[in-house]
Amino acid sequence: MQSNLVKFPSVETERKSAQSGDTTVTKYDSAEQQFIELLITEDLDNQLDSENAKVSEFERTLAAAIRIAYQNDDGDAQAHRFLQRILYRINRLKLFWYDDLQHYTNERSLYLSSCRNQIEAAWQKWELAQIDVAALKQLNVKQALLERGAADLDPSLSEDSRYIREQMTETGYRHLLAIASFDGLVEGSRLSRILGGAANEVQCMLVRVLLEEYGNGRLSRKHSTFFAQMLAEFGMNTEPEGYFDLVPWEVLACANHNFLLTERKRYFLRYSGGLTYFEVAGPAAYRNYLTAAQRLGLSEAAMGYWELHIREDERHGRWMLDDVGLPLAQQYPDDAWELLLGYDQEKLMGDRAASAVVRSIREAELTALPRG
Repeated sequence: MQSNLVKFPSVETERKSAQSGDTTVTKYDSAEQQFIELLITEDLDNQLDSENAKVSEFERTLAAAIRIAYQNDDGDAQAHRFLQRILYRINRLKLFWYDDLQHYTNERSLYLSSCRNQIEAAWQKWELAQIDVAALKQLNVKQALLERGAADLDPSLSEDSRYIREQMTETGYRHLLAIASFDGLVEGSRLSRILGGAANEVQCMLVRVLLEEYGNGRLSRKHSTFFAQMLAEFGMNTEPEGYFDLVPWEVLACANHNFLLTERKRYFLRYSGGLTYFEVAGPAAYRNYLTAAQRLGLSEAAMGYWELHIREDERHGRWMLDDVGLPLAQQYPDDAWELLLGYDQEKLMGDRAASAVVRSIREAELTALPRG
């Protein structure tokens, strides 16, 4: 793998230098480091007493962050970031990363599960409060899915979309790739965790989507390979999670939400609705990125992933609507509204994440400007 030849600023360094008088960030960073040490403690559940001081300090910070993030009207970006990073560090143990086997020693730890559940309970309540669930239950689900799909397939350009298409610099494009690599280099992984069970047409269609994400079993055609090629074109780090510290909490929240929905089979309809939105709306976002790359005169290798996705996700979107969403609405008439909940949540969280990415791009571009 290539080394990280393109240097991006450390998020922690930037925050600490900008807020040298603020101890909050340092507190969260310290608590996260303590948690990382707990993660790799051999037989953690039976070592909690000997790690009592570390556990107690971490738990105090965790409880405070939950209160600040989810019980205050305005919330706090650093609290959100800390919680989503902790949650992701737990959730990522559900995937295999082809690294040191000892990293998975606590994958079934009851203590880690309790930390995850504590965060998720408050976070999910906060997320659900932003959706009018009662209104969703009154809709004709099939009609609502078709209307949403038609609207999101080719939406009007937002201010952020125009910025990406018309103004984003090459520095901004590289920053976009760095953040997007968080998902792009492991794409489809969470989908794999919901595919088991009784065979039927819906399951087979989901498997078909997964197989295309994985290049039908050929590494050279796997979507993540195309993403790695874009990174390599700029001499960037092609290792999964190579730019983890650049990832906004809003993007981490999308990943953690997917982990939750795939792990809880009771949420199968919500997940299917969310994946439907993701596949339907994806091509519009990728066209923005492709247009920017073309305007910047970049090579084919530096934009190939977007071209591939525009072609394949247009097809996947139709599959998800016609062969997953609508059949599930027919099969589960009393619970079909959950498809809309999943769809609307994915859209809300995706839009929030996209805005955060653009803000991060703008900040990176400003930082890169020569000082007068």
